[in-house]
Amino acid sequence: MRRKLERFAQNRESRNVLEQGKDIFETIKGNWSDFFGNEQSLVLELGCGRGEYTIGLASNDAKSNFIGVDIKGDRIWKGSTVAQEKGLDNVAFLRTQILLLERFFEPSELSEIWITFPDPRPKDRDIKRRLTSPRFMQMYKTLLKNDGWIKFKTDNTALFDYTLSLFDGEVKVKDLEYTHDLYKSELLSEHYGVKTKYEKIFTEKGEDIKYMKFRFA
Repeated sequence: MRRKLERFAQNRESRNVLEQGKDIFETIKGNWSDFFGNEQSLVLELGCGRGEYTIGLASNDAKSNFIGVDIKGDRIWKGSTVAQEKGLDNVAFLRTQILLLERFFEPSELSEIWITFPDPRPKDRDIKRRLTSPRFMQMYKTLLKNDGWIKFKTDNTALFDYTLSLFDGEVKVKDLEYTHDLYKSELLSEHYGVKTKYEKIFTEKGEDIKYMKFRFA
């Protein structure tokens, strides 16, 4: 508990962490270019955990700004700390519930959204809580630019196939590409070799990693 409290205290002092209690938390919507000091594209990672993907992508693309979103402050602390150690000025972490994204971003403000290894929510009563369910997809569509990408990575076959099934009805997409085995796919190069903590665990257990990318029609 003491270590968590120390991390929370550091988050309050870290410029790259936006959380409740900071003035910028309430005023950041539409002002991300002022925060980063440039007009670069905004890329979101949802459920970023320790920020491995946010940091990995930012390290490979200095011409975009990357924002990791998670509700867990101790996880965000890790990503925040590593980003500062690496001198990555194009990285920030937003501590909030994903359902509340529209409080922090204007319509059409985002260029790309990464959904990396979300909770699969396998029970039928939890379908609406899946990060690829129609209600979340509608929010993503509102926040993304017209040509913006969704990129989704998971080890969970059921969640992956559920998401693909939406494209036959409720969710209209274009430019869809997907694979049930990323590490044997031509799409692998898009990931710069970045792996999250859970991805490493899953691959070591022999799980195939599924990946898709698409734009909204």
